[in-house]
Amino acid sequence: MRTASRFAASAALLLLGAVEAAPLPPRTEPFGPAPVARSRRGVVSSTEGNASRAGAGILAEGGNAVDAAVATAFALAVTYPEAGNLAGGGFAVIRTADGRFYALDLRETAPAGTWERTYLLPDGSPRGDASLRGGLAVATPATVRGLEELHAKLGKLPWRRLVEPAIRLAREGFLVSPMLEADLSLHAERLKKFPETRRIFFPDGAPLRAGTRFFQPELAATLEAVAAGGSAAFHRGPVAKRLAAHVRETGGVLTEEDLAAYTPVWRPPFVIDFGRYRLVTMPPPSTGGVLLMSILGQIEAAVGDLASLPADARIHLVAEAERRAYADRNAFLSDPDCLPMPLAQLLAPARLAALGRSIDPRRATPSSSIRAGAVPDGGSSTTHLSVATADGEAVALTYTLNDTFGSGDVVPGTGVLLNNEMDDFAVHPGRPNFYGLVQGMSNAVRAGGRPVSSMSPTIVLSDGKPRFVLGSPGGSTIPTSVLQVFLNAGPLGHPLPDAVAAVRFHHQHLPDRIEVERGVFPEAIAEALRARGHAVEERRETFTWGRLGAVNAAGFEKDGSILGVADPRRSGTPAAAEGGTSSGPR
Repeated sequence: MRTASRFAASAALLLLGAVEAAPLPPRTEPFGPAPVARSRRGVVSSTEGNASRAGAGILAEGGNAVDAAVATAFALAVTYPEAGNLAGGGFAVIRTADGRFYALDLRETAPAGTWERTYLLPDGSPRGDASLRGGLAVATPATVRGLEELHAKLGKLPWRRLVEPAIRLAREGFLVSPMLEADLSLHAERLKKFPETRRIFFPDGAPLRAGTRFFQPELAATLEAVAAGGSAAFHRGPVAKRLAAHVRETGGVLTEEDLAAYTPVWRPPFVIDFGRYRLVTMPPPSTGGVLLMSILGQIEAAVGDLASLPADARIHLVAEAERRAYADRNAFLSDPDCLPMPLAQLLAPARLAALGRSIDPRRATPSSSIRAGAVPDGGSSTTHLSVATADGEAVALTYTLNDTFGSGDVVPGTGVLLNNEMDDFAVHPGRPNFYGLVQGMSNAVRAGGRPVSSMSPTIVLSDGKPRFVLGSPGGSTIPTSVLQVFLNAGPLGHPLPDAVAAVRFHHQHLPDRIEVERGVFPEAIAEALRARGHAVEERRETFTWGRLGAVNAAGFEKDGSILGVADPRRSGTPAAAEGGTSSGPR
């Protein structure tokens, strides 16, 4: 579905201070400035340096942006097990050199043996944490077949060449980063319950230590099979047999038939026009495009000039628009192949204007009084990579295992971490999922269905020319993270590294609160928001270390160079193709 709307540029000013200069909030620890890489040829920005360099190497060999994205994604499955994966899924938005856009849905699906009451006891109460832990948490993996589909349609170099960097990293090892050691420590209690996971990631009972070399021979063998046999070597044959058998042994219902039958889907991109900018992003089952259009449309109707308002008033208005948009998201969005959605009604300009006018500029509206779909009277662990090349090609690829390290369970003999993606369905409608989202029957478990997702890979044009490649992890916070970076770097004109490093906030209807980044959000603004009736809470330190999102971005600069920018929240690393330069924090 192609949906478009135009909004005044003045609606873009968020919490960014005075009207004339619109300064960004101070870059305060623990995040710091964003690392950058610059090239005349192309850049890759991802969460892990070895993976970014693998993709940049593919560009230097003559590969295109799709080739680099595929190679980076496979490498992340080795070096970033928190979210890089072979057994997860995601979304990709692509721009070709001749200006065509594509959107690939490589989202996982519910196994054929599941149905809407799979996670409920006979009396209707929840079946413990079955959607997060154990075999029933595992949705049908999609990443390998999705990457193959992406390469088959739009790639250039041979498939085997794209998998080779990942094989080498798994076989020859790589140095464990402080981030991986910290994440293993944080999740140790959960991960050590799985024998194979404990053996691989906790070899002496303690997490892998930063600076030590980490070898994964079983994962290397799986990748070698994929390099030689394509996705068939993963979705059929010995690997598929092991995956399905292990899931069933741990209480799940995934079968070899589910794996063999999985098919990615090409969908028409979702398009939003915003002044001189055009945002091209994913349609449902992604919720990103719907949320971005709803929020921006409401803001335009609520106030003519956000720049004239103090920071707390601007944040109040944006948070109120987010509150209303997420209410619709949680009630109506679903897999478009399983259930029709009233998108035309939800995104009708008149309805968005009515929603915007319903925002009280002085006081917060309790979420309990927001009825989804009404016309008023008056999202961790995921990871994102961005690729951009000098000929205008761009790939925004976001993929995930859902929770950090997915279900936590490595399938013996394969090195493959399983996802726990089934929790993204409304496994118990009306109750919060892992990300606190309270969803309705539109996203109920359906055999073969895809759960809705907050992943929002986005390519931004300016005056018809490619400008930014954006995306983020963060569960339900992904769309608001992408939104704020776009507004900072686009309409406000701030350098992309500063826009990525700036502090963020988030509202998702329920729980009824504005979440702000721990230790960096200005306390004076937080108190002013509380005076307006908002609950303002810092992001919990044990949940993504108190941050909101981790935007790995690429930008097409006016001087013809390509800029890669990694989010300092996740120690991300950009890499330039041969002939470019890389730097540390800017």
